[in-house]
Amino acid sequence: MTKLYLDFDSFFASAEQHFNPVLRGKPVGVVPLDVRHTGCIAISREAKRAGVPSGASVSEARAIVPEMIFIVARPDAYVRLHHRILAVIEGCLPIEKVRSIDELVCNLVASEAEQGRELAHGIKTALLHAFGPTLTCSIGIGPSELLAKIGAEMHKPDGLVILRESELPDSIAHLKLSDIPGISKGMSARLEKAGITDVPALWKLGAKEARGLWGSIEGERFWNALHGLPYERPVSEKRMFGHSRMLSFDWRTPERVHDCARQLSLSAVRRLRRTEFKATQLTLSVRGGGSRTDNARRSDQQRWSTEMQFEAMRDDASTLEQLAAAIAHYRREVRFKPRSVTVLLHGLVDAAPAQADLFSQPGLNDQRAAILVRQEKRERLSGAMDAIRAKHGPASASWGVCDDIPGGFVGSKIAFGRIPDLGDFNEAPSKDEATHFCVVA
Repeated sequence: MTKLYLDFDSFFASAEQHFNPVLRGKPVGVVPLDVRHTGCIAISREAKRAGVPSGASVSEARAIVPEMIFIVARPDAYVRLHHRILAVIEGCLPIEKVRSIDELVCNLVASEAEQGRELAHGIKTALLHAFGPTLTCSIGIGPSELLAKIGAEMHKPDGLVILRESELPDSIAHLKLSDIPGISKGMSARLEKAGITDVPALWKLGAKEARGLWGSIEGERFWNALHGLPYERPVSEKRMFGHSRMLSFDWRTPERVHDCARQLSLSAVRRLRRTEFKATQLTLSVRGGGSRTDNARRSDQQRWSTEMQFEAMRDDASTLEQLAAAIAHYRREVRFKPRSVTVLLHGLVDAAPAQADLFSQPGLNDQRAAILVRQEKRERLSGAMDAIRAKHGPASASWGVCDDIPGGFVGSKIAFGRIPDLGDFNEAPSKDEATHFCVVA
């Protein structure tokens, strides 16, 4: 089965240029916070052409392009735009899988594969008519999703590359190993140690050799994908609900860590309630310290975490009780200043009503029954508050005071592989045209 992989160019920055014509044709950087010491999570094509590297800090970008414009990210606007984009693409070709907010893959049957170039141009034309020239995409077509993704990344921006089985591996022989999706820095070092330093050498590996080098079946799956052969992608199971947050300088105190973790926890448990699961564990983690690595990113060397275990639950009050216990550990044990905080709800179990153990002691059963009754009441209350928020807006009901955290969008940031539901956003929707220009940066 031939695959078509579509990857939007500089999506967050292009989205802001789409929303605001003033930004078109200018170097733009999208940042998570309106603070001086932050880095770009996306940069526009104009900034890339001027030499600004991905992930550059505000000061680094300004040193290269003094006139760089910085915009604070608005995840809710990008998610709404994402859904409008999907509707346009679906009008051209069925989407098999959305891989991230700016990447997706489509299946092409034999007749469609023969018209692959025309289909790709048809998608680009439909996007142009719907959104104008700012939101461009690069498309790759190949005999596997991996090869199609490689093709999409070979000619950016606004590219189209078709990798045919008969032309492999010559058509990708010029790429570096680091250009191949799925080969991390660590995996590249392992391959180099085995004498594999380029794509032709990688291509000559046997499937079993690849499995040995990867140390798992993933190596064999990678080998099949690289050679355009069928392979089964394991079905992923949801194992946890959680959120992380980088903290601005004035939020790196125990009190503010608690405030931030509190909102992260509430966002995670609200997501949990929209599923068929309950959680039995909560993990609180913080990171700090560290130094800049060779790619200018900070490596957090100071780490701490604690895990709480409890009766299966998915209500706000129980979650906050467990978080408070975790925070008590944090206050006693952590002596470094945190840069980020993470909350995870895991140990997922079916949300169906729990059954008492017939063979346990009667007194313990009574105690557990009382806990279950209390949690059932709490869950009904949390569900009622969810209904109020759905009807009257995300800020209409909250469990206690929710302070404004710098950057907003707590628990609803866009991560690779997870696109927030519109119900994840706790803030009033931002208008598409309401560009948030940085003041401090």
